[in-house]
Amino acid sequence: MARHERWVMLTTLAMLQVLTIVIGIYAMTNEFSLGALTRGSSPTEPTQSPEESPPVPVITAGPVLAQLQVRAGDGPLAAKRTLTQQLTDALGDKELGDRVGAVVIDAATGQRIFASNADIGITPASTTKLVTCTAALASLGPDARLSTRVTQGQSANSIVLVGGGDPTLAGPSAKSLQYPKQASLATLASRTAAALKAKGITKVTLSYDASLFTGSTLAPGWKPGYVPDGEVAPVYALAIDEGRRDPAARQPRVSNPPQYAAAAFARLLRRYGVSVAKSVRPGKAPAGAAELGKVDSAPVYSLVEHTLTFSDNDLAEALARHVAIKEGQPASFQGATGAVLAVLQRIGAAKGIQVYDGSGLSARNRISADGLARVISTASAAAHPDLHAIASGMPIAGFSGTLGNGRRFTGADSKGQVGLVRAKTGTLNNVNTLAGMATTKDGRLVTFAFLADRVPASAEPVLDRLAAIVARS
Repeated sequence: MARHERWVMLTTLAMLQVLTIVIGIYAMTNEFSLGALTRGSSPTEPTQSPEESPPVPVITAGPVLAQLQVRAGDGPLAAKRTLTQQLTDALGDKELGDRVGAVVIDAATGQRIFASNADIGITPASTTKLVTCTAALASLGPDARLSTRVTQGQSANSIVLVGGGDPTLAGPSAKSLQYPKQASLATLASRTAAALKAKGITKVTLSYDASLFTGSTLAPGWKPGYVPDGEVAPVYALAIDEGRRDPAARQPRVSNPPQYAAAAFARLLRRYGVSVAKSVRPGKAPAGAAELGKVDSAPVYSLVEHTLTFSDNDLAEALARHVAIKEGQPASFQGATGAVLAVLQRIGAAKGIQVYDGSGLSARNRISADGLARVISTASAAAHPDLHAIASGMPIAGFSGTLGNGRRFTGADSKGQVGLVRAKTGTLNNVNTLAGMATTKDGRLVTFAFLADRVPASAEPVLDRLAAIVARS
């Protein structure tokens, strides 16, 4: 009898092992999604509490990104009646104020699944960065890099530090652990010193050229306190650490970023054995001057991801100016916004967009909910693989960037969708916005935008609830 029971046990274990192998093969050959397993048996029920649920990393944005290669037949559309009722109820929350634009769009077909004031221009705040970054990827390409150079000056003993519009250029006191990896002013100084010494030069005069960007350094619609409060630095083509005096601190910002960067470069050159004259002044690199050293930024796709995840105002403004340069426009605020719209027009995503800066700090910007959701839909399409860094850059609900600060998707009506929504936030005085993407419970990729610019206090919890409703639909 004991032998029989042992045989039964061994047979059962063998069958279980075979079943496990078969399931594994099926999963690999059919691209079975772990995200489907983590949603639970009843998509309409709330997600289990943290004590009962699987480890958090299992339900990150995988289900969202898995559907980026959109096909028109990927899952059925969400039931409009139910979604409309739930969103309409949530939009009635008094915390949103009395001017709200909302839209949900099927990414595969462009069909509106829900719309309320969807075509009204509303102050978008930092969701403007979705527009800027989409244009940057489309115009510059995801693999382009921003270069900071040193060239020969008018004489053998004169050199020029030439700003290439990379605000992430790391100064001498910056930490090297940031992602994406920054170009380093110290590396540029080391390469320049080596090139000079190879020519037998150990004493130079230094000037700096920040002429790549033109026009005003502050945008129309910016409040006077933005720079002192550390929201943004004046926009120059030459800066280190985004114009911060302390790379690890939001403020203070330096008043003259090019001069500050050049002074730091002179100190580094001296450290590497090249004497620099005390006077460091602005100048212009001679046309065709020999290059003595160069450092490159991370590729544009990484810069875009950083811009969106951390809502980086300085980098957004720099990317907008580079779009202007690539499109043959002046590298000013006016030239940049004109070029951004021209690029969006080229890819069919300019409707409903009026902007005066690249970061969204300007109170003059107006974008419709429909226009913003369609920018995201365009960027997620299989026809535009170069734009997919928009999806990977948007914060993940409850995990990263401006959605991972411990305040978002924490309510009972939204925490069940932690990890299942990717979206860009926007915040100004009396303005709260949220725009992004999610997959419905049946696997349909949808994009959404919710914008409110007459908010009494803070509407962030309501916006989270709206996005969670979309993800549960």
